[in-house]
Amino acid sequence: MGNCIICGIPVDGEICESHEEDAVFEFEGTAASQLSPGRYYRGTVDGYADFGVFIDIGSHVTGLLHRSELDQRLESLDWDPGDDVYVQVLDVRDNGNVDLGWSIRQREREFRGKLIETADDEFRPEEFEDETGSDTQTDTGANAAETTDDSAESSDDQPTPGTPNATDTVAGGSGSVATESAAASAPATDADAETEAEETDETLAAESADEESDVDEEPALKRTTVDAIENQVGSVVRLEGEITGARQTSGPTVFELRDETGTVECAAFEEAGVRAYPDVTVDDVVALEGEIERHHGDLQVETETLDRLDGDERATVTERLETALEREASPDNVSLLADHDAVAAVEDGLVDAATAIRRAVMEARPIVVRHAATADGYVAGAAIERAVLPLIREKHTRDDAEYHYFERRPLDGRVYDMDAATDDVTSMLEARERHGEQLPLVVLVDAGSTVESVDGYDLLSLYDADALVIDDSNADAAITDAVSVAVAPSLADADVSDVTSTALSATVAAHVNDDVRADLEHLPAVSYWENTPEAYRELAADAGYDETGISERREAIALEAYYQSYKDKRELVADLLFGDDEETDRPVDGDLAAHVSEQFRAKLDTGLETARENLTTESVDGISVAVLDTAAFTHRYNFPTTTLLLDALHRREREDDSFVTLGLGDDELHVRATESLNVRDLGDAIAEAAPDAGVHVVGGQDGHIEFLPGERDAVRQAALDALDATLA
Repeated sequence: MGNCIICGIPVDGEICESHEEDAVFEFEGTAASQLSPGRYYRGTVDGYADFGVFIDIGSHVTGLLHRSELDQRLESLDWDPGDDVYVQVLDVRDNGNVDLGWSIRQREREFRGKLIETADDEFRPEEFEDETGSDTQTDTGANAAETTDDSAESSDDQPTPGTPNATDTVAGGSGSVATESAAASAPATDADAETEAEETDETLAAESADEESDVDEEPALKRTTVDAIENQVGSVVRLEGEITGARQTSGPTVFELRDETGTVECAAFEEAGVRAYPDVTVDDVVALEGEIERHHGDLQVETETLDRLDGDERATVTERLETALEREASPDNVSLLADHDAVAAVEDGLVDAATAIRRAVMEARPIVVRHAATADGYVAGAAIERAVLPLIREKHTRDDAEYHYFERRPLDGRVYDMDAATDDVTSMLEARERHGEQLPLVVLVDAGSTVESVDGYDLLSLYDADALVIDDSNADAAITDAVSVAVAPSLADADVSDVTSTALSATVAAHVNDDVRADLEHLPAVSYWENTPEAYRELAADAGYDETGISERREAIALEAYYQSYKDKRELVADLLFGDDEETDRPVDGDLAAHVSEQFRAKLDTGLETARENLTTESVDGISVAVLDTAAFTHRYNFPTTTLLLDALHRREREDDSFVTLGLGDDELHVRATESLNVRDLGDAIAEAAPDAGVHVVGGQDGHIEFLPGERDAVRQAALDALDATLA
């Protein structure tokens, strides 16, 4: 019977059941069956596989830490074979395989205790050493005894206290020791004792004064900056800045501190799982002192002191941060990618959007890019991503910061509705609660510029989360009051018939990060299915992309946008658009795009063949109208999508300057026209002619019409009747 090493209650063994997960175990057994599921063990990295990491637990057992158990991407782990790591044993299978789980505690001191586990027992480390090293200790004890005897014999030969030799030796020590030695050399009278006591008091007082003087004179740590700590590993430094994040782990509390040069994580330890410095919260301005360390390859500060700053000290740091933000957030110079009237019309908005994005990076705020799941949407979102990720890597010391501070989430459609906004708000509140993250900047690209998105923006604003919009659609003026920045040429009365969201977004991205401007120059050309402006065609050619390469990338992105449309597919999209990752064995130089584009063309041609066979064409008031029953003659759950199919069908079937393609589904009507057509006006006309059809327009002037399935025939006829009046 023993006592728990943590709480002290009587237990069979060394730790109670409720505290088993608070201790770390060193395994000295010989078989997997001797491990105890649920416990945490110190292990050693054995090697990597595509599906996880193999960890040696002791000398005889190896387990698998599957990638699904990691709290970060497998590729971002900075563990090398032989590194000590801490893992939890989840299960020991009948065949001897060991399933391991991630431990957020990766230092022994982050656990509340340590035990040695053998095949049939557990020991405290000192007891285990006594148990296994008794022979060694016996030998050591014998040697110690011999040494003691030798010392005793040697001491007989030493001069007695009071001899000159003894006095000389003591003189080299401290004053108090010298006094004591002198006192031991002769009998002392009462007067002598009183004098010696006074002298001793004076000596101690002088020494104390000297020590206080030394403390007062010790220079305070000079402030350093985050960008300078990489060369100060092992040194204690002082940082001043703003707390931008605070999360509690099962070990230390991890604060995220931002100064005028970057952001670093600072670990503060009270005890395992207990919040350190509970009075320090996000947005506090602080002074922090601690030792610079590397934690799994990432720079981290081991906090020794953390003080909130108030008054003049806070004002000084705040002014320093704001000055740096204003200086760094604004683009150095303004230069459009190409001469394009629609883009030039919103030049000020482009700069404002770039400034807002850069500022979010400097403030260590997450950036969430929402875009339509179309080729234009994906390429436009990827342009922002290409510009922002290097800035995040530069400003943060964590190797995986780009996965924590940037997300690209495709939308189902081009409206930022309550469903999408609720998803974003839920995610951001969870991140704030669990990890102490700041609220994000939400960037809408190729979507979100019509009144249908206002409710979503209002939900964000209730939590003081900012949003900005970059869109080529015919936007509604009401959107300018709902977001902080709206980049929409239509609001500047520009012609938007020859502009894409990518043309706008790539220009913004070039001002977010001028270092990647050359990477972005071909993207506008990729986003056009036809009538690419010559300026963008030349820009792509100068960047080394011919028309075939541009077309293949467009088609490949369009196909991949359909599959797993709710995922960003970050690495795949980067390979398709840029293909320049020479450090990996992933396909480069357009080979991947060429391969995927072949599949795109084959699937699209099949869909077009079916559609053309079932297309009906009629003349309505001199307008050629092609009608496709999309409910009957398209595959709802296969590629191509209805909208992409109708786009391609309209391009191939139009015969003259007045041609309209209608795609009529069970409850949706999509319209494509050679002349300008306001879908809102068409929707109003249909609603008037078919009042029981529940008609409403989604997506503004460029959107589509939804209706009740039971009124499908009435909606079809009303649409045909209204075309002449609504075409410009």
